[in-house]
Amino acid sequence: MLYFTFAFLVLASLYSGNAALAIFAGILFTYLLQPPATFFTRRIGTMPLQIGIVLLGATISLPYAIDVSSDYLPWISLFVIVSFFTGLILGKLLGIHRRIAFLLSSGAAICGGTAMAAVAPIIKAKPQELLIAMTIVFLLNAVAIILFPIIGGYLEMTNFEFGAWSALAIHDTSSVIGSATIFSNESAQVAATLKLGRTVWLIPLLLIANWIFNKQTEATKFPRFIIFFILAIIANTVFNFNEQAINIFQIISKGFLLVGLFCIGSQFDTNELKSLSGKPFILALIIWAAVIPSAYFLVKYF
Repeated sequence: MLYFTFAFLVLASLYSGNAALAIFAGILFTYLLQPPATFFTRRIGTMPLQIGIVLLGATISLPYAIDVSSDYLPWISLFVIVSFFTGLILGKLLGIHRRIAFLLSSGAAICGGTAMAAVAPIIKAKPQELLIAMTIVFLLNAVAIILFPIIGGYLEMTNFEFGAWSALAIHDTSSVIGSATIFSNESAQVAATLKLGRTVWLIPLLLIANWIFNKQTEATKFPRFIIFFILAIIANTVFNFNEQAINIFQIISKGFLLVGLFCIGSQFDTNELKSLSGKPFILALIIWAAVIPSAYFLVKYF
């Protein structure tokens, strides 16, 4: 029964393709069957998550990312940096634990759940903290998919403007594409291209996260998957993987990420959840409230 339920919930998570639902499935698994502490989903920890991040690197080619977003790259970079550090500062002012603030800032500035999943093993985020951050971003993404096309139509934005706005102001790549597709196919193409410029910032994000959280630890504890992630990007850049290969890497990467998030959910502890407050949601809303008009102003006038 234990393994059957595990297989069913994992397959359901993979079918849904949603990061937050994968975590919830892991939680459900734990509370329905209460697996022993030695159960393999708890023992392997964040390993599937790390493998997924490494494979994600194989889908990124630096020359291509720079080429397709060259006009907006300086603005995208400035946007990412300001959003990220503003989130950290606000988190400190609101008295939010720095791990949660780091997760939310990473998600808001770069690529939502993917960025948070990438830094979670490095900053040693607890399952409860990642769950809170993922849930908040999931809710904001759901709102964005519905409201952004309506707002874009009301403001009479062009297809290019809406695609660029979505790429800058919405967290997860899937939600960016979903919102832009509702507006127009051209908007979806623009959004996908410019979102890649934000995704490239995963590289410095991982290095910054390791420096901030692990600078007092031994050098031997440097997360090896960061090295493999960079090597995967170099491999893509050198060998110039074709579109079919990249699609395969994306599918496999997402699968490992979802399984990894399921494993994290299976380590959930309600006792620690009680210590968390509503401040993280307030932080996410403040960041987003600043990002949305800033992104619109940037797209419209620069």
